Amino acid sequence: MLAGRRLRAAIDDAPTARYGPCVEGAGIHHNPSPGPAGEKHVYGHVWVTLAALAKHPDWDTIALPLLGSLYIRAIDIDKLPPERARPFRTKLEMAVEQLGWLKSWIGHRFEQLWVVTDGAYAKRPFLKGAKAHGFTVVSRLRKDAALGSLPEPKPTSQPGPQATYGKKRISLAKRAAAKGGWEQVECVQYGETVTKTIKTFLATWKPAGGLIRVVIVKEEDDWLPYFAVGAEVSAVEILEGMADRGALEQTNKDVKDVWGAGEQQVRNVFCNEGCFNLNLWMYSLVEAWAWDKEEEELVDRSASPWDSEPRRPSHADKRKALQQQVLHRVIDEALSGRPNKGEMRELAQRLLQMAA
Repeated sequence: MLAGRRLRAAIDDAPTARYGPCVEGAGIHHNPSPGPAGEKHVYGHVWVTLAALAKHPDWDTIALPLLGSLYIRAIDIDKLPPERARPFRTKLEMAVEQLGWLKSWIGHRFEQLWVVTDGAYAKRPFLKGAKAHGFTVVSRLRKDAALGSLPEPKPTSQPGPQATYGKKRISLAKRAAAKGGWEQVECVQYGETVTKTIKTFLATWKPAGGLIRVVIVKEEDDWLPYFAVGAEVSAVEILEGMADRGALEQTNKDVKDVWGAGEQQVRNVFCNEGCFNLNLWMYSLVEAWAWDKEEEELVDRSASPWDSEPRRPSHADKRKALQQQVLHRVIDEALSGRPNKGEMRELAQRLLQMAA
């Protein structure tokens, strides 16, 4: 699943709605996906989630969640009971800590470490921390990012170190508006080979600590800037990495919709963290179990023959297939030999509980 020279990780944050003033760590947060009523805020928890990105041969990229950290606003930290007090940490600090935790687990197994994030993490504290842990960051740029040119080579006769930043200012808006310099590249996004019209160049950026590769993508009615720290990353790798980041957004949705993350009726902040991470790990375990299964083993559409649209099995399909396999084995074990009434009654009770 995670073979090869490069480990690609993704980091994103997502809220889980909670209700009641006694739920520890809960507060008012920005709602990234307002419903029909257009709610701008949500009361509950916000989780910074770290996942490994695995490329499946048939199902494209799958995000396997590894760790979830509970972000608590500074105003809500003081509301925690003394026995569960903790210092305030920003989302950027939590993300850096997660990368350090991941680095300690994988050791030297991979030659390259990459992390893909959205633009909210493209800030100096995270970029500096990720670099310290040996990660190459791929993310989105602000359209008004203060980019600089490459530094002029220092004459050998001039004392002092080579300059890190160039003196000329680069405007992304002017680069995007210029008619020349566009090129077309092919890349794989969301399981399909697509052609993108881009401009790519090297620049310097102080939040990244120096050199970055910039990619401007022309869309139908807009343009979007992306970047990667360093010069060795190609434009195609940046485009594919940003597309693969969407797998974590789907995982966050499935963890809440399929596993019910955030719905556990616990109040203690430690219990909330334990329940959420258990949901993350169960998600990854199900995906690992289904990794080498054929689609026919995971999805049974015989009851709806009209549903013939080809698509990859959903996470709900995989979990249901695993539940059925476990149930079959339980039934086979109960029926082996000469089952007694007590065993049959216990099996029937378990089946009724599952059906209810």
